[in-house]
Amino acid sequence: MAPTDPTDPADRTGPADRTAPAGSSGSAATPALERVLHAARALVIADLVAGAVAEADVVSMVEDSVTQRRWWVEQWPEGAPYVAGLVAQDVQDALLERYGRWPLCPVCGSGDPHALDVEPELGPDPHWVCAKAGVKVAAVGGLARVPGHGPAAP
Repeated sequence: MAPTDPTDPADRTGPADRTAPAGSSGSAATPALERVLHAARALVIADLVAGAVAEADVVSMVEDSVTQRRWWVEQWPEGAPYVAGLVAQDVQDALLERYGRWPLCPVCGSGDPHALDVEPELGPDPHWVCAKAGVKVAAVGGLARVPGHGPAAP
């Protein structure tokens, strides 16, 4: 006979045993949220591939960021258009801590190598920009189409 009292500690199907996996918020993701997260992941991985830095540990950084941003956008659904730029910034920060600057600027041919920035920092339609030259280089996800964009550090 199946237990039927959800307040009974012996009932293993009660609410106490329906916990979400570690790292999740416990709420069901909507198809729209999943599309936003998958798109952000794909755009950033495309840029990592373009720079020949899409090693397993680096892709894990993308996954970590997507997990964190899932919670963030569940709390603030209006922020969904900002997720791709935020994931790109998260990965850029994680790479800087571990390996160095990424992505390196393909525009400036002289001087110290420097990384591109994501602009807007919090907004839709994120782009990689060279703050030094003041130019838009590529949309996030579009570095493969930029002449001179080559492998960077890791």
